[in-house]
Amino acid sequence: MACLPILIAFSNNVSLDSLNHRQFSTGAYCVYNLKAHLISVVAYRRKAISSRILQRLIENFSHVCQREQSELLECSGERDHVHRLISYPPKLCLSELIRKLKAISSLKIRREFNCEIRHLLWDKPFWTKSYCVISVGDGATTEIIEQYIMNQRPN
Repeated sequence: MACLPILIAFSNNVSLDSLNHRQFSTGAYCVYNLKAHLISVVAYRRKAISSRILQRLIENFSHVCQREQSELLECSGERDHVHRLISYPPKLCLSELIRKLKAISSLKIRREFNCEIRHLLWDKPFWTKSYCVISVGDGATTEIIEQYIMNQRPN
């Protein structure tokens, strides 16, 4: 994934100058900077994530992201859930990435830490079926983007 600075010039009064200093990635026919905040919760909201398990989850998530041509930018959490900040290309189906992140990490955590977690989860899935995904903006608020689009006029 190539990253390069992009100069964005707007002709109205809406200030998007902060975007000019961002690093954008390029695809064959696009320039993008897509990020998502993903939250996954342990099944039954059990407090099954120790610091050792969290470290292994981070490694697993990073590996899956690399394989899916995305990047794990940040990851942390508490005993019953994890937060991830992911950068991803537009061709990637986010729900499919989330499915892979949960499935692969669940298998590996079960295999490596089964003695530590089996009394909490009774051989059930490690993660709940649900997830939360929140789009992450980079510099401009939704209001600024809306204002910019509303102010577009043909020359």
